[in-house]
Amino acid sequence: MHELDLKNGNILVTGAAGFIGAALCKRLLNENCRVIGIDNLNNYYDVNLKIYRLDALKKFNNFTFIKCDIADNDELKKIFDSHKPFIVVNLAAQAGVRYSIENPDVYINSNIVGFYNILENCRHSENLKHLIFASSSSVYGANKKIPFAVGDMTDEPVSLYAATKKSDELLAYAYNHLYKFPATGLRFFTVYGEAGRPDMAYFKFTDKLKAGQKIQIFNYGNCERDFTYIDDIIEGVYRVMKRPPENFKIYNIGGGQPENLLDFVKVLQQSLINAGVLPENYDFEAHTELLPMQAGDVPVTYADSSELEHDFNFTPKIKIQEGLKNFANWYAEYYGGK
Repeated sequence: MHELDLKNGNILVTGAAGFIGAALCKRLLNENCRVIGIDNLNNYYDVNLKIYRLDALKKFNNFTFIKCDIADNDELKKIFDSHKPFIVVNLAAQAGVRYSIENPDVYINSNIVGFYNILENCRHSENLKHLIFASSSSVYGANKKIPFAVGDMTDEPVSLYAATKKSDELLAYAYNHLYKFPATGLRFFTVYGEAGRPDMAYFKFTDKLKAGQKIQIFNYGNCERDFTYIDDIIEGVYRVMKRPPENFKIYNIGGGQPENLLDFVKVLQQSLINAGVLPENYDFEAHTELLPMQAGDVPVTYADSSELEHDFNFTPKIKIQEGLKNFANWYAEYYGGK
């Protein structure tokens, strides 16, 4: 793999107001890269949080923000034509497993039509050197073998969200085969951290505990998740961006150390007490409810990230004790006066 100089042109990041998108933009801007960020600022969760992330990015003079939905190909084409990105990182997607059961249209529009538009614009671009796109650990679906390796079967998705992410991988593979532009798909494993997504379990648990409500832990707590801290995700993406593959490649980015959900919650609770979000004597037992597994969920996610380690000499390493401490401190600051 040859290495790209990331300062050598415009980098387009879709989903720039999202959790991972904003964190990646910040890293690139700090490295003096020129970033064009686009986002449709939908209301899947609190738009104020997206504005908060964007406001931090707009302080950089090497950042340009354009409000755009990737499903709107006319607008997307204008952005490609005027800014001529040489690297595209597609992080725009309708996220969430449970939401996809109730709102399938949104997923098809964003994750399938939107990504198809990205591929079409990349195909017609004379500048493009590398397309990186977000996939998900959810593509492993009903796969019984753990840890999940990139070559494992991904033909049994158990949610529409997972099916759309698998579709993205197939579309990207076909476009790479036909049109030869380098493309890399990244299967993220349960990303968490400060300024994260409020629909994620750790964030919802925090909101509920602070409000004195019960938190619901599914599969009676017998779930394991390969929680991956946001800084590790961004480091992985950053390294991958610089080195386009010869053809098409997929990597897992996951911590490689699945945590039992109950253990994760205990660390979260202690972090929230330490940050002053919850009082010292908080009664967790009274605020915890164990329930059976939910539709669309899987009991274990566990990444085999050995290919990432081999090709980029990188494996996520930040432990939940550090990651949840950072999240709790951010939460205390962000919601402190609210």
